[in-house]
Amino acid sequence: MDHTWLEPFSPEECMDLLLSHAVGRVAVIVNGFPVVLPVNYRVAQHSGGTWIALRTRPGGLMDRAPQPVALEIDGVDPAREQGWSVLVRGSLLHVDPEAGDFRSRFDPEPWLTEDRDAWLIIEPFDISGRRLRRGDAEWPFSPDAYV
Repeated sequence: MDHTWLEPFSPEECMDLLLSHAVGRVAVIVNGFPVVLPVNYRVAQHSGGTWIALRTRPGGLMDRAPQPVALEIDGVDPAREQGWSVLVRGSLLHVDPEAGDFRSRFDPEPWLTEDRDAWLIIEPFDISGRRLRRGDAEWPFSPDAYV
């Protein structure tokens, strides 16, 4: 009999996945309702911790979004009914890209570059993740029946 379970990621596994990807979805609340937007991001590690750097259009939805946000990245394998997800919850803050050489060190290089001059970071208060695993199905017949 096969079975499926959720396996939590360690903080190191979450960070490895965040560092090895560049596209995610940011969830914000706008007028009392959730909105989820695709974004390019870059992990900005510094002596004080970790930030997620984003660039967006000045005055756009992301630029005007309230502080509490979530970023999610994931991978799905439909054929094996498996997948994983990393969730970053934190505050969305504006950044001066010239401060501390931030622009050259942490540019998320958005796929849409026109008018992406508002620089933001997510300052995480929680990073978590998990993997959906599926066990191998047992063979329905005993091999002893063929011996």
